[in-house]
Amino acid sequence: MSIKNVLVIDDEPDICELLEITLARMGLESRSAQTVADALQTLNAAQFDLCLTDMRLPDGDGLEIVKYIQQKFPQIPVAVITAHGNVEAAVQALKNGAFDFVSKPIDLQLLRGLIESALNLKPDQSIPAEAAPQNDQPVLLGDSAAMQKLRKMITKLGRSQAPVFIQGESGTGKELVAREIHNAGPRADKPFIAVNCGAIPGELMESEFFGHTKGSFTGAITDKAGLFAAAEGGTLFLDEVADLPLNMQVKLLRAIQERAIRPIGEQHEHPVDVRILSASHKNLMNEVSNGRFRQDLFYRLNVIELKVPPLRKRKEDLEVLAAHFLRRITAQWNMPAAILTVEGLEKLKTYDFPGNVRELENILERACTLSEKGLIDAAALELPESQPQNVETPDSAILVEDLANREKTAIIKALEETRWNKTAAARLLGMTLR
Repeated sequence: MSIKNVLVIDDEPDICELLEITLARMGLESRSAQTVADALQTLNAAQFDLCLTDMRLPDGDGLEIVKYIQQKFPQIPVAVITAHGNVEAAVQALKNGAFDFVSKPIDLQLLRGLIESALNLKPDQSIPAEAAPQNDQPVLLGDSAAMQKLRKMITKLGRSQAPVFIQGESGTGKELVAREIHNAGPRADKPFIAVNCGAIPGELMESEFFGHTKGSFTGAITDKAGLFAAAEGGTLFLDEVADLPLNMQVKLLRAIQERAIRPIGEQHEHPVDVRILSASHKNLMNEVSNGRFRQDLFYRLNVIELKVPPLRKRKEDLEVLAAHFLRRITAQWNMPAAILTVEGLEKLKTYDFPGNVRELENILERACTLSEKGLIDAAALELPESQPQNVETPDSAILVEDLANREKTAIIKALEETRWNKTAAARLLGMTLR
């Protein structure tokens, strides 16, 4: 097995020496460059398995190197070194394809974890459209153009450590997408911890995320490791992150920025190595505009946004999805095999699935119970005649907000015209005052 080779790019001799000593102690070889020009020449002259670059260099910046490597040597993970507190530079580098970043002064434990993760990257592997489930784990199914695009993005995002915000309606499979991103990267053999942020009582939230020590509050009868500690080395998936209360958003932001947590009852912070993925069915930018979500946390979570298509936008996947669910349902219930008829499939194609893939599974589960001889026809599906609108989608949320704003404007205008006489204003608007 050949020794891995790392390119270090920094014009500060002390930093270069620190990085080279750390790499040598990890059994790695290294070469160094002090300028952008020197770095590009070195990249073209030798093969490297990893690049560590400072963001500020005498003849340019590390972003140039990130872009160059993405274009010429996309197989080489590149991590950037930023000044303490320069989050904007780190986010910009991540958006342009950097694997991860580390801030000065360099925490050697975090640096070693970053290097190990980067060197564990596997060559790009596409996610098969109809992969067989392992251990009854759900998989992303479908070969529509929308799903092919989604799988390509998952493969690409798996090779990065950038935070990803997964946008999608309820029932589209956002947690499944997050798990696939985790499995596509170097953290695949480490924990994947998913948490529904809206399901944790407010008074327990800090303890759940960061842990606590025995006796730190009433009821703390033992030490407890929080979700960050449970996900150490792996991925923490924050589902329905828009439901976090504002006071918890502040604490989460600090943990993400500092890469450290302080359990309740402890005096000192502990470094954590966790990749953050998050999701919501809500339009997070609207939540920011309405003061319900912190803008600074939004930008830390939404470095890259990944949109999961609703089922109505990929109806060509209905056949393979239905076959998969019917196999799973009948196996779980020890039932004879069930088959969706052509008539049944055509009926499904006329439905818009406001509840998305989750609703499809529920429909088929009910149909399996009611059907005779294992044939699922249109009648067995019992689809509703009138389809409820998915008010949770971003487009619907925007329409509701726009309507509310128009109503407010009309009311204010009527009040101004009637010199703030509420009865007269109501009459002008065709309303009754109650």
